[in-house]
Amino acid sequence: MGLSSQSYGIQSMLKEGHKHLSGLDEAVLKNIDACKQLSTITRTSLGPNGMNKMVINHLDKLFVTNDAATIVNELEVQHPAAKILVLAGKAQQEEIGDGANLTISFAGELLQNAEELIRMGLHPSEIIIGYTKAINKTIEILNELIEDGSDTMDVRNKDQVTLRMKSAVASKQFGQEDILCSLIADACIQVCPKNPANFNVDNVRVAKLVGGGLHNCAIVRGMVLRNDAVGSIKRMEKAKVAVFVSGVDTSATETKGTVLIHSAEQLENYAKTEEAKVEELIKSVAESGAKVIVSGAAVGEMALHFCERYKLMVLKINSKFELRRFCRTTGAVAMLKLGQPNPDDLGYADSVSVEEIGGARVTVVRNEEGGNSVSTVLLRGSTDSILDDLERAVDDGVNTYKAMCRDSRIVPGAAATEIELARRLKEFSFKETGLDQYAIAKFAESFEMVPKTLAENAGLNAMEIISTLYAEHASGNTKVGIDLEEGACKDISTMSIWDLHVTKFFALKYAADAVCTVLRVDQIIMAKPAGGPRRDAQPAGPMDED
Repeated sequence: MGLSSQSYGIQSMLKEGHKHLSGLDEAVLKNIDACKQLSTITRTSLGPNGMNKMVINHLDKLFVTNDAATIVNELEVQHPAAKILVLAGKAQQEEIGDGANLTISFAGELLQNAEELIRMGLHPSEIIIGYTKAINKTIEILNELIEDGSDTMDVRNKDQVTLRMKSAVASKQFGQEDILCSLIADACIQVCPKNPANFNVDNVRVAKLVGGGLHNCAIVRGMVLRNDAVGSIKRMEKAKVAVFVSGVDTSATETKGTVLIHSAEQLENYAKTEEAKVEELIKSVAESGAKVIVSGAAVGEMALHFCERYKLMVLKINSKFELRRFCRTTGAVAMLKLGQPNPDDLGYADSVSVEEIGGARVTVVRNEEGGNSVSTVLLRGSTDSILDDLERAVDDGVNTYKAMCRDSRIVPGAAATEIELARRLKEFSFKETGLDQYAIAKFAESFEMVPKTLAENAGLNAMEIISTLYAEHASGNTKVGIDLEEGACKDISTMSIWDLHVTKFFALKYAADAVCTVLRVDQIIMAKPAGGPRRDAQPAGPMDED
């Protein structure tokens, strides 16, 4: 600012230490560049042959996955423009649960094309107008591509469910989608309520146990608790269940207080009364017909002794949420303090048993009859990171199920839809006048990213594939997509690869919205960051081992 202590222009307005970037070169193109970097990360893991990323987050936890939502969540993106794309991906993940990768990669592609347009001399606002027209047209075309008769679907028909779930699961676990889909479909159909629109994703639980392989995976109607039963009774059939939140212990019975004891007899009597009190409580629970006691906190030694005597099985569930789910599975009402439960408060389980799976002892609570509301997918795998990734695949499958309960319409998968959209939009752009048509044409071109990426990730020649696809689609075969296993273009209805219409709809819409938001920015003004040491600054000086 020169020698004078006075500052001029924007400097005089803001605190020292601020940054101000303005204009096309500094702000717009820098933003676009940051978003492009982000989308190059996610793009290589798009689709079934997508590569995995190894992300190590700030807590040193290792993620090996090709799930874009997980990747961008753990990356902690700093750049404000790239953050907008991350938010679009997150919105997609929350809305549908699949397609976050498409959202981010497609947005990156749109921005890259916008950059070319800007270098050609278009103004960002013209690009935005063109892109908005294009996305509206896209949604129109997308509705025309919906497969006939796919809107009337029975969400309890396993074949129809797996058909729609396959592509979502395959993009996470390629080659294992058939096993996984049938598992997930079973689990979802079991807990699907009378009105499928009320399907709750939380009701499909995942229990991960190291050891075994995919073929050992199973579905349990009910819950799998990751711990052993307390006490020596390990199995109960057709049992009534009492749930106590605050634990089964002596201190739950006596009020805490100080007792002054003068002689040995008093001490003996005091201990006896306490013992009798606990026995009385446990006995009252046993008399109510309950055979299983579930405790949300510690189980006292003495209480346990009486539980054994009255042949009660004791389970301990530490997490509040698990306890809530347990109550949902068995239909029990959780009681606050130990005492005789009302018959209405008792839950029911067909069997509660401790089983050993892969060296880990788990308690399985089964409920076959009645529309039980929780089912558990038991996942088996050799390492934790594989299990985590399998869990993400299951999550995607369950979320897709939820999406298809709301809207079951499907469009052709395997990039067939994208090529068709690209082709129809190109035609549409020729009809437009003015500078919009360039933007619309670029929007159409962006769709080529999907088949190109799918082909590249599978090691095929992208150019050949895309031109073949265009040729096929131009001659009227709108359902031709890429068969990744053979590396050829085929009609996808023979391979039955379908995507949910609503996944595509939201992904493209969010992507276009995010892109327009980024393009609308022409200045970045960052205030001086708040004080305090930087987060990533290491403490100085030698540290001891601990």
